[in-house]
Amino acid sequence: MEYFEIAVLVLSFVILLAIGVPIAYSIGIASIVTMLFSIQSIPSFTTIAQRMATGLDSFALLAIPFFILAGQVMNRGGIARRLIDFAKVMVGMLPGGLAYVNILACMLFGAISGSAVAAASAIGGFMNPVMIKEGYSRSFSAAVNITSSTTGLVIPPSNILIVYSLASGGVSIAALFLAGYLPGIMVGLALMLVAGYFAYRNKYPVGERVKLSVAFKTFLNAIPSLTLLIVVIGGIVAGIFTATEASAIAVIYTLILAFLYKEISPKDIPGIFLKTIGTTSVVMLLIGTSMGMSWVMSYENIPQNVSAALLSVSENKIIVLLIINLILLVVGVFMDMTPAVLIFTPIFLPVVTELGMNPIHFGIVMVLNLCIGVCTPPVGSVLFVGCSVADISISKVIRPLLPLFAAMVLALIVITYVPEISLWLPRVFGF
Repeated sequence: MEYFEIAVLVLSFVILLAIGVPIAYSIGIASIVTMLFSIQSIPSFTTIAQRMATGLDSFALLAIPFFILAGQVMNRGGIARRLIDFAKVMVGMLPGGLAYVNILACMLFGAISGSAVAAASAIGGFMNPVMIKEGYSRSFSAAVNITSSTTGLVIPPSNILIVYSLASGGVSIAALFLAGYLPGIMVGLALMLVAGYFAYRNKYPVGERVKLSVAFKTFLNAIPSLTLLIVVIGGIVAGIFTATEASAIAVIYTLILAFLYKEISPKDIPGIFLKTIGTTSVVMLLIGTSMGMSWVMSYENIPQNVSAALLSVSENKIIVLLIINLILLVVGVFMDMTPAVLIFTPIFLPVVTELGMNPIHFGIVMVLNLCIGVCTPPVGSVLFVGCSVADISISKVIRPLLPLFAAMVLALIVITYVPEISLWLPRVFGF
């Protein structure tokens, strides 16, 4: 009977997903079904409801709707276009320069907005037509945009790192934000290497060099947008404000910037708020049900059983981390990032900490794993958005995606086994 509850939880969850039940409801129902084998029906329902409510009762979670709102404002506020112009000045003159521009712009916009979907939509909507016009294939342009958009989930500020902090029991958000910089940049550089190779092989055009005066003007135009990163992250690291307070400051800053750019007007605000509310509702429902499932797993001793099973296979840190990476890569294919982090952090974190792995480092590794999943069918949200923006079918994008996937996996392996890439910056700042 030791693994009976695990079987019930997994089977009920998989069956519900297979018949088309939305993932948030699948998580909640599977949790209740598992509880019914341990306690009576009324306590099962009330306990899950209570755990869902208490799971959302967190000050840190207030940062998520604020960062979502800031991302929506940036998506409409002309910030994406200015970052693209800045990226052109930086890398546009290199062979395959527009591919580099796409990647760098996605890294910058994704980092500022904290949303891979927003980056894929905003940057892809502008860059895809330009790249196609310059002779790049539509499938290659879409593939570059889709994969590079995920870097913003690692480079701070990142909503998913806030979720990991909650799931891990309070790992410092500031430390996680600092830890995400070098891995996110490393993934971006890996994507650039692959994109550059294919640009060279296919003889894609080289961008023109811009005059120094034009470059300087473009840089000045981008400074207000780039300053947001300094204000938000600098304030958190310096202890001036918390991550939640920083998210509210990000909203005020982006609203002022958007109005100064004259890209939005007061009549656009209700629509932006409504879209933010819709996105936040979905995220919070996922978090609530996932917290309920996390409690069920803890009640049924599932993390301890999984930990014992993994360590019985091998106590070698390299082997165990390889197994966890493979599991998370598969999980990312079938599950959205937020519930995956909330469900699997309590399972795997005790295993890796027993092996001496820093929880901050593991958080970055977990998020990088799941970043690859959001680019893959059947539930890859960034894949669907990127293909929709590029007006291309998923089947046509898969082939150019594969080498980019390989680059992301290679970067993941290096980051997994070289902890200093993630931990150096937090240590420099005393975390």
